[in-house]
Amino acid sequence: MKLYIAPNGNDNWSGFLANPKAGKRDGPLATLSGGMARLQRYLPEAAASLQAGAQHCLPAVPSAQPMQAGGQVRLADLNHGQPYRPGRYPVSATPPEPITVYLRGGVYPLEKPLVIGPEHSGVMFKAFAREKPIISGGKRISNWQSASVNGKQAWVADLPEVAAGQWEFRELFVNGRRAARPRLPAKGFYRMEAVPGAVLPSGWDRKHFNQIICRSGDIRNFRNLTDIEMVYLHFWIEERSRISAFDSRTNLVTLERPSLVTPVGAFGKELADYYLDNVWEALCQPGQWYLDRAAGKLYYLPRRGENMKTARIYAPRCLQLLGLIGNPEQNQFVEHVRFEGITFAHTDWRHPDKSDGAAILGTTQGDKTHGRRHSRGQFAAASQAACDVPGVIYFEGARHCALSNCVIEHVGWYGVEISDGCCDISIVGNTMRHLGAGGIKINGAAARDKKAHARRTGQHRITDNTICHGGRVFHSAVGILAMNAYALSICHNHIFDLFYSGVSCGWEWGYQENISRDNLIAFNHIHDLGHKVLSDMGGIYTLGVQPGTVLRNNLIYNVTSAHYGGWCIYPDEGSSYLVIENNVCYDADRQPFHQHYGRENIVRNNIWAFGGESVGIYTRNEPHIGLIWLRNIMVSRGEALFQSAHPPKTEAHRMLSDGNLYFSTAGKPHFLVGGKKCSFKQWQALGRDRHSIVANPKFKSLAQRNFTLSKDSPALKLGFQPIDLSTVGPRPTAQRAEVC
Repeated sequence: MKLYIAPNGNDNWSGFLANPKAGKRDGPLATLSGGMARLQRYLPEAAASLQAGAQHCLPAVPSAQPMQAGGQVRLADLNHGQPYRPGRYPVSATPPEPITVYLRGGVYPLEKPLVIGPEHSGVMFKAFAREKPIISGGKRISNWQSASVNGKQAWVADLPEVAAGQWEFRELFVNGRRAARPRLPAKGFYRMEAVPGAVLPSGWDRKHFNQIICRSGDIRNFRNLTDIEMVYLHFWIEERSRISAFDSRTNLVTLERPSLVTPVGAFGKELADYYLDNVWEALCQPGQWYLDRAAGKLYYLPRRGENMKTARIYAPRCLQLLGLIGNPEQNQFVEHVRFEGITFAHTDWRHPDKSDGAAILGTTQGDKTHGRRHSRGQFAAASQAACDVPGVIYFEGARHCALSNCVIEHVGWYGVEISDGCCDISIVGNTMRHLGAGGIKINGAAARDKKAHARRTGQHRITDNTICHGGRVFHSAVGILAMNAYALSICHNHIFDLFYSGVSCGWEWGYQENISRDNLIAFNHIHDLGHKVLSDMGGIYTLGVQPGTVLRNNLIYNVTSAHYGGWCIYPDEGSSYLVIENNVCYDADRQPFHQHYGRENIVRNNIWAFGGESVGIYTRNEPHIGLIWLRNIMVSRGEALFQSAHPPKTEAHRMLSDGNLYFSTAGKPHFLVGGKKCSFKQWQALGRDRHSIVANPKFKSLAQRNFTLSKDSPALKLGFQPIDLSTVGPRPTAQRAEVC
């Protein structure tokens, strides 16, 4: 069965025709709401087909216990044979004959999210032919007049809803671009002068402050002062709050939201950098805009060539666009719903407070899930990764559903969120760009949620997506954030231009029970992260005990941090039983590889090159083997190859390494142990690298970052297997059905 929706349609027509009939007595429907209403007539037939043909995900949920008997490394994981493969959880589901809803090209505005329930199972929403339908959360602004602002040519539009307090927005999209709010300073950052009551030096202390003292001249009694937001950057988060008051005599700034932690830049005495967002006096550059809420006026400074009569300018009315929502605890699921070839655009952002309640899809679970969602509540930030920020497209209690070949752009939050009770969701071949937060967030019930079995989530396929230009509001957001989830395939994605990590997997700090396991992160192209804005990040970042999780054949480079911690691959707190193999990582401003602490991670057959401080580092001292380091190639420009702050006696038992090749373009390579340089022979004296060598690996071109090995490379004699990067990133459409 086929239904058609088109901007030139009519909701009183049948919807069975793709074009209006001669005489305009019948044709396509006109709106999404009209399409959903028409679907109600035919859904019982689709539901019967689904009930007859569908098989569901296996009910079993993986144990969170390690696979290694007695906590020991399995010999099979150490051999030089076939790559270790993570456990798979078979999914078998036969889709019914779907109802296909074709969307013709054009804009389909929404004022509230489109919600798909279990009763809509078996429906496919698809772009017609090669047309471009856009599901938009915005309202087009067209009543522009000429004006002058701060001596610059401007356009102004009167918005009575804004003046009446019925509409407020924080984004504006102009001719396919995200317009910028005016900020101070225009580039770079200010530095806080003092924080009353703060004890320095400080760290991640969970002490809360809502007042700071600024440096003289940085802040003054600006117009609409309480609409200005202070965004301060420290550790691995940004904190964002409106200004409540300013005392020009003392330079004391009072903020609407208290800080999550003491606002120091990182561990120490240095206070945080910040910028001011939404400052009227800074409205002076083409492409900037400002909403005067009190006056109900919208101002925009046009770019060269823009015409107020033809410009496509959208102000958002929605925070989210789409929800596929079942009730997993009642065994009611949305199944076999697909969206293909559709653009989702033009949404707003705000802090995801508890007080938002039912206004935001996915925040109605209350205290049952509050602990693992790490809600920011009253504070100016979440604890990491903008983890409480919802997705513009939201899945809950959904199975065997897909989002493919779609575009998600110009949105204020995460692009997609796969939440509780979901299984076998495919997010394949999409482009997500110009994002307020990150691309994809996955989070179900945690291991400690003992009574939430039905709300566990896993077995999802996240492949062949392009995720870029993210974190524009929530700078700490991640390209793909997998929190409490298992058996994921995160493969062949292209992730770049974010201010924090590219892929983050796991959500337990330390060695406690963890639902995250058997996740495959492979063939991803990840680069240009950090931009020296935040700290403590990784191209791929992991947390917790994750038996069966594999990081393989990823290409990662250009990771730069503000104060510390720009790493390519970063097993953080408790990361254990990982297999990290066949990755190429280079040009990190700290190290291409850093393990904070963990247990028995196998790191083999990788290329690590060029770090700002060293090439590899292992931080915390623990009384067990943390790293098994085999057949790696490490290259430096004179920086240490491996670094540790711990003395030799401590070092000897923490790491097993052999069969590696070490090389420095600056001459003899060295290591740092306990803060002191040591030679390769001294490094070997710790009981390591008995069969390893110092030699030129003979890459095709280090200068051009071409790490192809020559046929006579000494690394090959050590058993190093050449790394094939020819298929990293998104594959041609015809190849996307292949398993990684």
